[in-house]
Amino acid sequence: MQVIGLLGGMSWQSTTDYYRVVNKVVASNLGGLHSAKVVLYSVDFDEIERCQSAGDWDRAGEILGQAAHGLQMAGAGFLVICANTMHKVADQIQTHIDIPILHIADATADALQAAGAGKTALLGTRYVMTQPFLKDRLIERGIDVMVPGEADVEVINRIIFNELCLGQIRDESRARVLGVIDSLVQEGAQAVVLGCTELPMLIKPPDCSVPLFDTTTIHATAAAMRALQPPS
Repeated sequence: MQVIGLLGGMSWQSTTDYYRVVNKVVASNLGGLHSAKVVLYSVDFDEIERCQSAGDWDRAGEILGQAAHGLQMAGAGFLVICANTMHKVADQIQTHIDIPILHIADATADALQAAGAGKTALLGTRYVMTQPFLKDRLIERGIDVMVPGEADVEVINRIIFNELCLGQIRDESRARVLGVIDSLVQEGAQAVVLGCTELPMLIKPPDCSVPLFDTTTIHATAAAMRALQPPS
């Protein structure tokens, strides 16, 4: 079994879900008392978020790159960035390590294609919804992607950073996000990608009238399955 390198802490609430899912998938596949081999580097998210807000992505990439190097030195066979937004600096992180990065957009595209998903709404932080680093990677895989309008982008971004990253789950925020999803479905969305690892804390599949794709579970499951394969 390969050792999974989890680059987490963005936020720690969703990183705990990564650890839970990779272990559940490994246990389900191997049975008995088996669990995943994992090394975790959990960064101080305040430092990363300050870089995001300031637009200092180079500094954020350097911080995460150094952390990724630590994971490689600790024995990780491949790396998982436990956040959608910080895949913006995935290429910079890769320059610090010789092990591969399992990209969240690739795992999500695999799941969307396997399900035969049609036009897909992408929700996440402002960066995920308005910048190309994740959205274009899905489009390159043949996914027809749509995002909310500017006002809804700001609402969702606020809920993520001011509530979910602090572990706060509010019914009124759930209703607000579901309202955004309903509007996107009316505009033609046939599936929804929760492109923020905190959003699954708030929105669950029974809440939606169309299939919901949780990138946290998708990414962590893909990591577990890769760990069970021989190194490539």
